[in-house]
Amino acid sequence: MFEVGKDIYRFGGRVAKRRDLERSRLRTVHVIIVGLFVIFFAKTLYYGGMGTNKSGKTAVGGDWVITRADIEDRNGVKLAKNIVSGHVMVRPGAVKDIDAVAAKIHEVFPYKYSVNQAYDILRTKKFMYLKQYATDAERKQIKEAKLPGLEVEIKQMRRYPKHNLFAHVVGFVGKEGEGLEGAERIFDSYLRENTDPLRLSLDARIQEQFHTRLSEAMQKYHAKGAMGMLMNSRTGEMLAMVSLPDFDPENVAAYPVANRRFKQMRDVLEMGSVLKIFNTALAYENGIHGKYYVGKPYVLRTRSGKYVTTFHDVAKYEKQWMDVDEIMVHSCNVGSVQIALQFPEGAQPEFLHRLHLDEKLDLDFGKTEYPIFPKKWRITDVATVSFGHTVAITPMHLLLGVNAVTNGGIYINPTIQRRDVGRIKGTRVLSEEISAKLRENMVRVVEETSGKLTRINGIKIGGKTGTAEKRVNGVIDKKRNMTTFVGIFPAEAPQYIIMVNLDEPQGLTETGGWRTASQNSVPTAGKILDGILPLLFE
Repeated sequence: MFEVGKDIYRFGGRVAKRRDLERSRLRTVHVIIVGLFVIFFAKTLYYGGMGTNKSGKTAVGGDWVITRADIEDRNGVKLAKNIVSGHVMVRPGAVKDIDAVAAKIHEVFPYKYSVNQAYDILRTKKFMYLKQYATDAERKQIKEAKLPGLEVEIKQMRRYPKHNLFAHVVGFVGKEGEGLEGAERIFDSYLRENTDPLRLSLDARIQEQFHTRLSEAMQKYHAKGAMGMLMNSRTGEMLAMVSLPDFDPENVAAYPVANRRFKQMRDVLEMGSVLKIFNTALAYENGIHGKYYVGKPYVLRTRSGKYVTTFHDVAKYEKQWMDVDEIMVHSCNVGSVQIALQFPEGAQPEFLHRLHLDEKLDLDFGKTEYPIFPKKWRITDVATVSFGHTVAITPMHLLLGVNAVTNGGIYINPTIQRRDVGRIKGTRVLSEEISAKLRENMVRVVEETSGKLTRINGIKIGGKTGTAEKRVNGVIDKKRNMTTFVGIFPAEAPQYIIMVNLDEPQGLTETGGWRTASQNSVPTAGKILDGILPLLFE
């Protein structure tokens, strides 16, 4: 056992020497640690002064550059790219050879600074940018001169070669290069951490066709806004998504904030007669058939016979009686109401839930708004939902729901990332047989009724129109419409689904003052199809 007094006496100076040695070693370790900390701290300050991923500066060495990955369309077309530029600056306090620096400033920028002007700048002793966004040649001359006080500050700028064309989908970055909206925000981590481009499913050629035709339609029909989408029915790949009005991602501040609203995901609307597709599918699923009298308005009464409301049709039909197929094809409200009133209790909300129409969608390119549904389904709700009123959903909800019931009965989540072509992967929501019957009806809509202007020789297209009066502050405004066309093609085995919406289009002389979907959304979709079909089937 160690006894302090005896051991010190016994070992004498040996213990003291050992302790002196240990203290010396500790002092050495301490000095090393402090030195490393000072070096680390100095480096941190140095690199901090050099800037973030957006900027850096160099006087004699190479550029300090941290890149952000490019964004491309499915064919490799650049949609977003970092461009490296730089500002030439002078720090008079750091200048050692004022004559050489003044001469170099005049040499590189002879059109901007004389030698005397350069001397005046240097004598002020104030930091100054000599030129912002200097050319590569100008930056090279400054760096090769290696003159203290004369420096280049490297800047990385995010550029969007297609400007407005992909504004809502691609989005934009903030002042520090961070993604703020669209794919720039959603895939921010990938874009920061990788150099390989982010390849999207969208096609710039198809997007341009949508943008051009929708812009023309807005102008022609004096519409408040317009939307268009094209999706691969089997893979869920989005090939085009246009929302108007839009903005330029390179100059966001120059546009109203409202232009940044991605209508496909944010606008919650009553979609009108397009929902008759779902009403018909539910009729088939529940074995409802027979003919219904549509020769006059339908009076809705309670079981006790009390009057509730009356339903009308805008159009006059030659037929007084229609079956389930004809009611969908001719978009008959009176017939749709009578069919819906035969549904088993709870069948209607259950079917719409099966299609995720009552849920907020969390997609790989963003979240939609919450749909608006009745809290408690009354008989009037069952009736009005049958022809597309009372429930309000986003255009994205509608696109995915129609795709599910027409592609063979499979609900597919959409994506803006490329997917391999193959077997449909999703959730079955409807039988193949019912899906096929719905497609037959949609072909009849295009061939016989309101969708005629979307017909294209050589390919069979199915479609459905919808015209809904908008609600303003909770009250229906009969002067404001949202018109919609949804189409599938080739109708025998759909590969693509298209949607076109016009917000508050106006009637024209050539349309007889009518402002329904058949007069505006349908011909607009027809022009888009005419332009994109050669690209899709080349």
